[in-house]
Amino acid sequence: MKKIVIVSDTHIPFRAKKLPQQLVDACQEADFIIHAGDWQTMDVYHELAAYAEIDGVTGNVDPWDILEKFGRKKIFTFGDLKVGVVHGDSDRKPTEQQAYDTFSDDDVDIIVFGHSHTPVIREVDGVTLFNPGSPTDKRRQQQYSFGLLEIDDSWELKHVFFDKEN
Repeated sequence: MKKIVIVSDTHIPFRAKKLPQQLVDACQEADFIIHAGDWQTMDVYHELAAYAEIDGVTGNVDPWDILEKFGRKKIFTFGDLKVGVVHGDSDRKPTEQQAYDTFSDDDVDIIVFGHSHTPVIREVDGVTLFNPGSPTDKRRQQQYSFGLLEIDDSWELKHVFFDKEN
């Protein structure tokens, strides 16, 4: 079984000083990590890369070095499963619509996006839209969150919700 941790909007060191232990524990067991933007510093990449192979996209508050390394849109293939990743920020459209429209010409099974810090999982026209929420800046949400995608003969995508550690 392949375990993929999906995270977005870490905003370190501006919204948190470090990654929460719940996320670190999941990353230690992961085969791959997807970050959907708003890392804020390359330090987040380096820390996560110590646990598993990682890739992702740039968010709207990320500096040029992150944009140059990751770009704004990616498609990952895991066996027959295609996962599109974009941050989802737009001046004109709601985040979810922007993410969906970004992949309108692509054949993807899942679209991962961030930006709103709001956990989302729903299907639109046979495509699963997934926002992992934020592990460090929950805004108006009850809990912090990230995502976990497990792939075996089939795939399962879910949120991991948690309260801030003391």
